[in-house]
Amino acid sequence: MTERLWGVPPFVLGCGFALLGYLLSLAVGAEGLAGTGFYLEAAGLLLAVGLYASTSAIDLAETREHLRTVLLVVTVGVVFKAVFIAGVMLLFFRDPRYLVLGIAVAQIDPLSVAALQKSSLMSARAKSLLFAWASFDDPMTVLLTFYFSSLALSWSGEESGLPTAGGDGLGSFAAGISANLAFAVLAGALWWFLVHRRAADRKSTLPVWPFAVALLGFVFLAGHFYLMLGLALIGLFWRPAIGDLVDRLVFWCFLLSAFALGLLLVEGVDLLKGVVLGVAAFAGQAIVSLVMPGRGLSRGDRVFLAIGQQNGITAIILALTLRPDFEEAVAIIGPAILVVNLLHYVTNRWWTRRMVAVAGKPDMAGAGEEVPGRERT
Repeated sequence: MTERLWGVPPFVLGCGFALLGYLLSLAVGAEGLAGTGFYLEAAGLLLAVGLYASTSAIDLAETREHLRTVLLVVTVGVVFKAVFIAGVMLLFFRDPRYLVLGIAVAQIDPLSVAALQKSSLMSARAKSLLFAWASFDDPMTVLLTFYFSSLALSWSGEESGLPTAGGDGLGSFAAGISANLAFAVLAGALWWFLVHRRAADRKSTLPVWPFAVALLGFVFLAGHFYLMLGLALIGLFWRPAIGDLVDRLVFWCFLLSAFALGLLLVEGVDLLKGVVLGVAAFAGQAIVSLVMPGRGLSRGDRVFLAIGQQNGITAIILALTLRPDFEEAVAIIGPAILVVNLLHYVTNRWWTRRMVAVAGKPDMAGAGEEVPGRERT
């Protein structure tokens, strides 16, 4: 999400749109908004757009190079971060529902990572690893959030209203996983048919619009039925050549999400819990980064990875999505996102200055290299 509007960085724009939503809600009121059917539909659609953007941006060649490390960080690493954050929240506040809030901020925002590729002093290897990590842990976090939301609510004697894959019981969860896999398989069959037809046409006259229209349909279905695992798998291969349209769409979805967050913040902000959640998320990233295996990574790279936690559109939309079931979701996750990003900014500025001071002149090898762009069909 490297877009700028009126020359303003995205994070500042997001804060501005959140403030605008907050002021509007103060003026006209937004009571009952989170309980409407339109709200849940809109939250699901925004989440689907952000999730597709994450997986479709994954560079498969780079991922193969870091396959072992990526598999570790998006399985053991993500689960550890989620358990660590939830454990801190449970230790401080003794509420099992905070298990879900911890998972919601455990991911690294890949769009924020992409925006820092040119300015970072990390090596090219560390940049590609962080970007692959950020792209893969988004779908993992979404799936864990949906599943454990039902679990946490059942521990509290409540029921979830989200149409997620988790449901109640292992059988319902398995049925949801099967539906997601079937969704991805059907999309794969359609992709094969369209690509095969294009290859069979010697003039290659089949336009890109069937791929783009089908993609819109997939995103809509995933948002409506919460088939997020299926959409994440589709993003790995369904990549029509539509330029930077996805990036631009995600940029505006980010601003819309920030605006919606501001609308709901008028219900209240729990600053103490938000600060604890944000600090725990940042600390969890540091622990995973410093103990994970990583050949060829310098001490400077490891520190950059350790302070690489950022939250963006996924955490915002998860807060909006969880709000109907968890009344405190927005009030806690909202300030936590701000805390995480402030910690990221301060620590990265500090470590960059330290590297420059120690080396005399920063090693800019790879500092201006960008992660390879999207692969498109």
